Amino acid sequence: MAPSQGVKTITTNVGWSVLSKTATFGLKFVTVPILARLLTPEDFGSVAVALTVVQFLAMIGGAGLTSALVVDQDGDMRTVHTVFWTNLAMSCLMAAVLFFGAEDLAVLMGAPESAGLLKIMALLIPLQLSGDVAYSLLARQMNFSKDAVLSTVSECTAALIALALAFFGFGVWALVFQLFSAALIRLVGLYFVTGYMPRFVMEPRRIGPLFSFSSGLMGSEIANFVTFQAPMVVIARMLGIADAGAYSAANRFASIPNQVVLSAVMGVLFPAFSLMADDRKRRSDALMLSTQVTTVILAPAMFGLWAIAEPGMLVLFGPQWAYAWPVLGLLALSKGIVTPCSTFIPYLKGTGHSRVLFWSAVLRAVATTLAIAGAAHYGSLVDAMVALCAVNAITLIGYSWAVFRIDDIPFLRGLLVSSRSMITAFVMALGVRAFLHVFADRLANPYLEVLAGAAVGGVIYGMLFLITERALLRKIFEIVRRRGRRDAAGASAV
Repeated sequence: MAPSQGVKTITTNVGWSVLSKTATFGLKFVTVPILARLLTPEDFGSVAVALTVVQFLAMIGGAGLTSALVVDQDGDMRTVHTVFWTNLAMSCLMAAVLFFGAEDLAVLMGAPESAGLLKIMALLIPLQLSGDVAYSLLARQMNFSKDAVLSTVSECTAALIALALAFFGFGVWALVFQLFSAALIRLVGLYFVTGYMPRFVMEPRRIGPLFSFSSGLMGSEIANFVTFQAPMVVIARMLGIADAGAYSAANRFASIPNQVVLSAVMGVLFPAFSLMADDRKRRSDALMLSTQVTTVILAPAMFGLWAIAEPGMLVLFGPQWAYAWPVLGLLALSKGIVTPCSTFIPYLKGTGHSRVLFWSAVLRAVATTLAIAGAAHYGSLVDAMVALCAVNAITLIGYSWAVFRIDDIPFLRGLLVSSRSMITAFVMALGVRAFLHVFADRLANPYLEVLAGAAVGGVIYGMLFLITERALLRKIFEIVRRRGRRDAAGASAV
């Protein structure tokens, strides 16, 4: 019997995951700009293109089976072992495909110089997939504290290794070693904390039932992958590897807040929603609360970065990247627009609406690819980023309509509640840009511009938040108060 999951359990596990991502956030905040100063746009572009191919083949090799294990709470260890060997066999096959087809794939991606990298990075596929089964065991138990520690150790160690190698002139290989180090440390750690030891059990009949879930999920994951990786491929092919590197560096930095919050929230909410799929009230409460909280956290970070992108690019990445500040700003803006959608994918996955998830993902992937390709063909990298913002605005409306319709939440009310903090953050960002424009003569130093913009933005957003989100604050305080009473009662009973 799966354990019952309520708001308390979800928030506890989200807390652990966010703590893990926050621990790596500070280091990445420093290392990404340093790496950008030590490496060239071509270095970033080559690794980004190669990693896109690796991640796609790894996703195909996994076939969504480990996600199915999370949902299949009653599955025995013989099923787990069978999934492990199936994953390993598929990952080795995908690695072989990548190794022997590296030259052709590199040309297809618009980066023929990445062929050598592709052959070496093919080894990442079995390295990454070998740990997925062990992770699924942690997720089934909602034991995210151990995963939080592992993520922190692996990411921080790998980032430090990359910095050291880049400093000593290893160039693009610094980024490659970063990927391998993080994957290897996490793999060893997962097996250590779970105590899982694969046994040679291969019973294909146990895989069949899992495919009923994983097949639908697989299609949506491929579509989501296209959505997030299509810009890199299109830019590399149509605008060149240098523009692809500029996009990659800006995207790495603009994605840090998402990595901190969304990867943590999505990893916890997927198994949590799967356990409360039959309890509509608890599911709806968890959906709206998690959506509001993630928007409150992410929206000001994204829109704030858009507001200070011009001085921020110079401060963070140095003069050689200053030309790409509109790319950083527009990427941050595009991510800020869809912050209310942060919890929708784990909700659709966890509640078994794989068909809705699939078609939503496919439509978004097609729209993103066509919009960016058209903008890149007729314009520049900046035009492609403007097109991405437009597609994400449409995505916000479409995803919200689909999810609120499934959960019987009135569309306009749900959209207003979930997007209110995003609108507040956008108003804040406009205020910051106006402030920087008015006081441009007094803030000639880009460091002063960044500090002043951040301070003004914090004050504006804080005031607007207290005015518009009092109901959310009361809800959070009530949850904390109830939890405190339960903990006190438990301590008294002991």
